[in-house]
Amino acid sequence: MKRALFPGSFDPITLGHYDIITRALDLFDEIVVAIGINSDKNYMFTVEQRKEFIEKAFADEPKVKVTTYQGLTVDFCKEIDAQFILRGLRNPADFEFEKAIAHTNRKLSQIETVFLLTAARTSFISSSIVRDVIRNHGDYTVLVPESVRV
Repeated sequence: MKRALFPGSFDPITLGHYDIITRALDLFDEIVVAIGINSDKNYMFTVEQRKEFIEKAFADEPKVKVTTYQGLTVDFCKEIDAQFILRGLRNPADFEFEKAIAHTNRKLSQIETVFLLTAARTSFISSSIVRDVIRNHGDYTVLVPESVRV
């Protein structure tokens, strides 16, 4: 079974994340969306809310599983027998950042990282932009899956 781990904070999941996961369904037998828990971060949404947003967004897709984890991503990959890490790239800055992490992960574990370019229509969306729109009472609903529209 080809299992990919798609790690992130997903605070909240965006249409960009949704697009990457949906497009990756043809590449993998299972995609585990893993919400990383970092006690040093200040999140807008609780881990339970973020998990529920993702589960509802993919309720009709049995190949998508949602979980949480702490620690090194490669250690969690080994724990769940994921052979790949899935990451989305929006721009050249994302690539440079993600490339360094991918090289480190491969050095530590031999786990390959698979990059998908975001669709042009979602390439400008980030969770931090969504949070800023929410904080300023803007219409964030055009940036997130229906499950986040609370």
